[in-house]
Amino acid sequence: MDPCQLCETRKPKRYCLAVRGEICTQCCGEDRENTIDCPFECEFLLEARKHEKLLPVTEKEYPSPDIELTDKFMYDLEPVIQFILAKTLDAVVETPGSVDGDVREAYDALVKTYKTMQSGLIYDTRPANPYADSIQQRVRASIEEFKQRIHEAQGMHTIRDSEILGCLVFAQRLAVQYNNGRRRGKAFLHTLVAARAQSEAAQAQQQAAPAE
Repeated sequence: MDPCQLCETRKPKRYCLAVRGEICTQCCGEDRENTIDCPFECEFLLEARKHEKLLPVTEKEYPSPDIELTDKFMYDLEPVIQFILAKTLDAVVETPGSVDGDVREAYDALVKTYKTMQSGLIYDTRPANPYADSIQQRVRASIEEFKQRIHEAQGMHTIRDSEILGCLVFAQRLAVQYNNGRRRGKAFLHTLVAARAQSEAAQAQQQAAPAE
């Protein structure tokens, strides 16, 4: 039997979808989402997620500490928050190779852009990272289209840029909370994928339920 394709020393124990070959458990554990770009559907990655320790974050370490998000704000703007998270996942799917770190950079740029808009200036902060830039541009375009649809339907701007900013800050903090510290980590993205799957399953169940 050939040795592990990564260390070329130890006996392989599992097939790696990313390297398309057999690797040992030690290389899998150490290189997972570091040097190995693990696909979402990897069974070993999914199992590792159940026991994974995220990086600890104190309240002072959360980004944008100058912006307070009240319970009322979260309740009233929940649909907008869910929209932004859904469009983030869409943007990641449309940006192959992107990972959690790219999303965090994209959120940082979006927050800076909407903070600038509060002062009456229009300046689009663009990340130097092309993956983050792609995500940032796609999410911002989705937000602006969303605002335009509401304006056309209701004849007024019912969502303020300050409210969009608050929703982006929540997403920004959520992404930081789900940082597993691995260079190619996708713990946050896995959370978005799981949330979408749960939502789609609930919708399918509701549609399949007999009408009363």
